[in-house]
Amino acid sequence: MKLLKTVMALSMLTSLASFSVASSVQDGQSAKQDMKDAGHDTKNAAKDAGHATKKTAKKTGHAVKKNTKKAANKTASKTKEGAQKVEDKTQPQ
Repeated sequence: MKLLKTVMALSMLTSLASFSVASSVQDGQSAKQDMKDAGHDTKNAAKDAGHATKKTAKKTGHAVKKNTKKAANKTASKTKEGAQKVEDKTQPQ
């Protein structure tokens, strides 16, 4: 009976030892893979940020162009209106 307990204890101890060695090897591979995954995630995040920046810059550029044209047309209209008023006032009656 005592021999059976000793054999069971030794087999449990051996299995635990092999499990801890296997898990430490696996943790080493896991850490390496975690670093690779982190690198890929960082790369993808940078790509997404670049695409968002490009989209925003394009949108802003279009808005600036539209508002600049609008302001130029309004300025030209008001200039023409002012010139017409001056012409009306300076014409002999």
